[in-house]
Amino acid sequence: MTIRHLRIFVEVADCGKMSAAANKLYISQPTVSQAIKELEEHYDMLLFERINKKLYITEKGKKLLFYARNVVEQFDDMEEKMFQANYVEKIRIGATITVGNCIISNVIKSFNEINPQVETYSYVNNTKYIEEKLLKSELDIGIVEGEVKSTDLISIPEVNDCLILACSTKHPFARKKVVKLSDLTTESFAMREQGSGTRELFERYMLENRMPIKIVFEGNSPAAIKKAIIENQCLAVISIRLVEEEIKKGQIHVIQNTDRDWDRYFSVVYHKNKVVTNEMNSLIEVVKNYKHVDILHEINSGKLIK
Repeated sequence: MTIRHLRIFVEVADCGKMSAAANKLYISQPTVSQAIKELEEHYDMLLFERINKKLYITEKGKKLLFYARNVVEQFDDMEEKMFQANYVEKIRIGATITVGNCIISNVIKSFNEINPQVETYSYVNNTKYIEEKLLKSELDIGIVEGEVKSTDLISIPEVNDCLILACSTKHPFARKKVVKLSDLTTESFAMREQGSGTRELFERYMLENRMPIKIVFEGNSPAAIKKAIIENQCLAVISIRLVEEEIKKGQIHVIQNTDRDWDRYFSVVYHKNKVVTNEMNSLIEVVKNYKHVDILHEINSGKLIK
């Protein structure tokens, strides 16, 4: 078993077809087939099931895939370090959309000040996609507001956050000290896209309380959601960190959930088998500086009750 075997295996897993993997690696399809066969014989396990001319990776294949990605990545990293005199350390950081709009720029700025020799790459998407990239070893570490599903990922709560019900200061709710949960059933909501940690938390809360949500707008842009709140009189459940500026400008009114079910954390996430580098530890220390948020103590807000 060689690096070449693992590189071919990773490519087949990513492409789903031996012919496509062969084309990407500029080798023949029989060579790819032989490499997979030799890997299966070496580990005495089936790595792919072949059904109707399609390849489906097995559970044991998935287990090998993570290790294979890391081995190939470390090998390539070693080669680059040994042959390039100007090699620089790198860290690939994933952030969910709320985190990306709230703190990631400042986090990376602080990290770069401490580690000027390290090259950073950042990727922003919702929790679902950050989790997928961490599992595929396409990111080293993530900062997410949602719950990760895979038991192969370590998730450490680091930064406190909370969701609030936001409405325009011109909305009738802005004149109420108390809003009942049942009042929300006829209101129009602007919602994040499927796969968002923010959306998942709110949908779970409403489902547990047997309350429907009337969705009239959905998207992955916090700016568009805030515009729907201010200009279209929509309601939205959103991180308090995302609307601080609009609150100060008198454009958005905050309604707090009194039962604290919307309190949450931004968590640092990485694969359980990942070697935690000095760069990753340094990033974690930087993230810890963003633990506290005091926005709610400085504003007049309404209350949401059941």
